[in-house]
Parts: sequence; C-alpha cells; structure tokens
Amino acid sequence: MKGGAALWARAARQIVNIVGLLLAVVVLNFLLIQTAPGDPAQVIGGEMGGASPEVLAQIRAQYGLDRSLPEQLFTYLGKVAHGDLGYSFYFNQPVTTLILDRLPATMLLVVAALVLAVVVGGGMGVLAARKPDGALSRFVSVVSTAAHAAPVFWTGLMLLVLFSSMWPILPVAGMVDPAAQYSGLDHALDVARHMVLPTVTLAIVYIAQYSRLMRASMIDALHADYVRTARAKGLSERVVVGKHALRNALIPLVTMVGMQFGQMFAGAVLVETVFSWPGLGRLVFDSILRRDYPTLLGILFFSALLVILVNLVTDLVYRLIDPRIRTGRAA
Repeated sequence: MKGGAALWARAARQIVNIVGLLLAVVVLNFLLIQTAPGDPAQVIGGEMGGASPEVLAQIRAQYGLDRSLPEQLFTYLGKVAHGDLGYSFYFNQPVTTLILDRLPATMLLVVAALVLAVVVGGGMGVLAARKPDGALSRFVSVVSTAAHAAPVFWTGLMLLVLFSSMWPILPVAGMVDPAAQYSGLDHALDVARHMVLPTVTLAIVYIAQYSRLMRASMIDALHADYVRTARAKGLSERVVVGKHALRNALIPLVTMVGMQFGQMFAGAVLVETVFSWPGLGRLVFDSILRRDYPTLLGILFFSALLVILVNLVTDLVYRLIDPRIRTGRAA
C-alpha cells in the first residue's frame, strides 16, 4: 500500500509540474509574441489588396486584437484550457487542424534524423573507443569536429546545390513528386528518396556530437572494474563490449538525446524551409512572415508538450537500460 501511495503521489507531482510548466510556456510565449513588432490586421488587410482604417478596425474586432493585452491573455488561456488553440489569421483554419495536418511530415523527418544520428554517431563512437589512439579514432574526431562546426542551414544549402545541379540523383524539394501520382510501395519509396537530403542535413550535427560523446563514454566504461571482471571471467570481447560496457555507456547518450529533442525539433524549421518540406517547421516560417500569432502560439505550445513527453519517455528508457536507476527510485 505504501509503495502504491508513493507512486500515485509521484505521478500527481509530475502532473502538477507539467501543468505549471505548460502554463509558464503559454504565458511567456504569448507576451513575447504580442510585444513583437508588426500588426496582424495590416498583414491580413495587405493580403486583401489593402484596407481602409474602418476595415482594419473590423479585422481587429473580429480577431479580438482591439482588446487589452490582459484580456487577450486570459481569453487565450481559457481557450487552451478547453483544448482550443485558436483560429489561424492567414490560413482560415483551426490551429489544431493545421498542426495535425503538418505533424506527420515533421515527426517523420525528426524521428528519421534522430535514429540516423544515434545509430551512426553511436556506432562511430563505439568503434573509435576500441582503440582510442588508433587511426579510426583520430578520423572520427576530425570528422565530428568538422561536422559540428557546420551550421544546419549551410549544410542544407550545400547539399541543395550539389544535388540540384552538379549531381542530380536525389530530389531537393518537397515530400513527394506530385506529377508521378504514386501509390502503395512506390509512394513510400518516393517519400524515402525525398527524405534523404533533409534527414542527413538535420542529423549530421548530432552525429558529430553523439560520436564524440559515445567515444568518451565507452572509453570510461571499458576501463571500469566490472569490465575487467568480465574479461577475467573469460567472456568474449563481443559480450564484454556489447552487454557490459555498451549498456552503461548508453546512459549519457540517452540523456543527451532527451535533452536535444527540442533542439532537433527547432532545427527542422531551417531544414524544412531549405528543402520545402511540408511540416511544422515550414508552417512556423510562414506564420512568422504573416504575423499569424494563433498558429505560432499553437505550434510553440505543442512543441513544449512534445518535449515534455519525450523527457518522460527518456526517464522510462533510463529504467530499461540501467536497473540500478529503477531500484534506486523504488527505494
């Protein structure tokens, strides 16, 4: 009974913390966006080909822009509490609908880049740690340093130039070929071909970071006492590295992945803009240009919620990787 009560109390504290964090995110984002320069009414009027002061006043009244800042804030908080993220000024659709329409494309890109970064970066780090002073380790260090120094937008533009004019073997824009009208497996392969360049662009910086982190973590793990004991028992090097050292070396990598998911989600804004990928990043870019505050606020709120959920998943992965964490939490 005591264990169950403690579990419920811990869950209640987490829920309170999540609600408080989301409330702070909503309020801060709302105030920052509202104080930014620009008038959404004039942007909407400009899209209509120009508007008189009377029409601008009607637009402000229609969208509640003529109210005071506290009134707008409390009205927005009430809508968010009921699951309503507002209505887009520019797209004339509910913000929730816009987000759900664009979310699959962004999640596909981010998850693919994350898997690529973890597998390639982690694998490079493990191989480099086997012989820290070897040629492979030095090569990984040089490549990771160069990749980490390259900005995401620069990498994307270089790949765009390379594969659009010099070596046109991969598509450089969009998610599918609209003229082909593929279906089934052909459609999936078409999406996969369009994913290659934006995925590599988004993942390459994190590949560099994860390879260096995994190399350092594996070197520490391979010199630990439990690894020496495993080798003394006569276990094969594959078992020593894969079962004993790797499992403990993964903990810093999991921590970094959980912390950087939000950064990768934000990096998708630049990547999707460069490659015209139809996801949330592109929607953020369009919303900023057109002062579409409800859409921008909705995406920021949803991104914060997604990052919080990823952190909870990271905590669960901790427990699966290292039983000591599970035992310590239970105690």
